[in-house]
Amino acid sequence: MDRIDFRSDTVSWPTPAMREAMAQAKVGDDVYGEDPTVRELEALAAEMTGKEAALFVASGTMGNLVGILAHAGRGDEAIVGADAHTYLYEAGGMATLGGIFPHVLPTDETGRMDVTAVETAVSPDDAHFPRTRLILVENSYGSKGGYPLPPDYFASIRTVADRHGLAVHMDGARLFNAAVAQNIPAADITQHVDSVTFCLSKGLCAPVGSVLCGSQRFIDRAHRMRKVVGGGMRQAGILASAGLVALHEMVERLADDHQRAQALAQGLAQIPGIIVQPDSVKTNMVFFSMGDEIGMTAEDVAAALQQQANVWVGPNSLKGFRAVTHYWIGDREVEIFLTALREILAEA
Repeated sequence: MDRIDFRSDTVSWPTPAMREAMAQAKVGDDVYGEDPTVRELEALAAEMTGKEAALFVASGTMGNLVGILAHAGRGDEAIVGADAHTYLYEAGGMATLGGIFPHVLPTDETGRMDVTAVETAVSPDDAHFPRTRLILVENSYGSKGGYPLPPDYFASIRTVADRHGLAVHMDGARLFNAAVAQNIPAADITQHVDSVTFCLSKGLCAPVGSVLCGSQRFIDRAHRMRKVVGGGMRQAGILASAGLVALHEMVERLADDHQRAQALAQGLAQIPGIIVQPDSVKTNMVFFSMGDEIGMTAEDVAAALQQQANVWVGPNSLKGFRAVTHYWIGDREVEIFLTALREILAEA
C-alpha cells in the first residue's frame, strides 16, 4: 500500500492472487443468471454459511437492505440494537425505501440486546401497532470493538423469533472475523438466523462486494429487491473471482489480523496518556483514547501521524480513535504506529 492505513479494513487492496484471478475470470451476464464465476461464488458462500442459496451484491449495505426488504414490508416493524450498523450507518434505508419501522433497543458492552427485552418488544396483534416481522442482529459487533458474539446468544434470539413467527437477519459484515476468533465454522453462528450478509472486502481483502445468504425462496425475493435498488450487475464475474480467492485463501489468515490488533493494544497500553483495554480486543479492532493530560485532540494526533510517519488512523471522538488491522498491516507497521504515536505524545 502507499500508506500505513489503520482507519478501517475497508481500505485493504486486493492481493496479487485476486488481481490475477480478476484478469482471468470467466464471465457472463449476471442479470440473466449466466455468469459462471458469480454462480460459483454464490454456491460457495451458501455452503460456508449453511444456507440453501446466496446472492452477490455490491456492498454490505446493499445486502442488508435487500435482505430486510425481502423479509418485511411497508408498515412492518424490525427490532434492532440502538448502535447496530443497520440502524445507525445505512442512511435509514429500511425506512426510506421500505417504510419499515425500527424498534430500537439498547445493547450491552458487547452488542447484545437483552433477550427478554426483545420478546417484550414484539408488538401485540392489535391494529394500533405495527406488525413485528423481523429481528436484526450483528456479528462481529462493530460499535462494540468488533466483539465476536457467541452462537448461544443467537440461539436465544432464534427461540424468541420462532415463538412469534419472526425472521432473523444478521449483518455479518465481519462474520468470518467472529468465527475465526471463536475457532468455529461460520455456519455454527449462522444456523440460528434466516439470512446473513457478509463482506468480501474488509478483512477478506476483495476490492468490492458482499454476499447475502438464506433459503432459496428468500433469495428469490431478495433478487427482485436487488433489482429495485439498482443492484443488478452484468459481467460481475470479474469482481466475484476476487471473492472466490477471498473465501478460499483469506478466511483463516484473519487470525493474523487479530494477533496484530492484540499486539497493537498491548503496545498502546504502555504509552503514557493512552487509555485502552487489551482484554476487550478479540478481533481486528482496537478502540483507544487519550487522557485529559494530553493537550491534543484526536484530529491533531491523526494529522501528526500522517505527517510524521505516513500512518493513518481514524478519530472517532474528541479524544478517541479506532484502529483496524488487515492484510496490509504487518508487525512492522504496528511498530511504526506505536513508535510514532509515542514520540508525538511525548512532545504534546
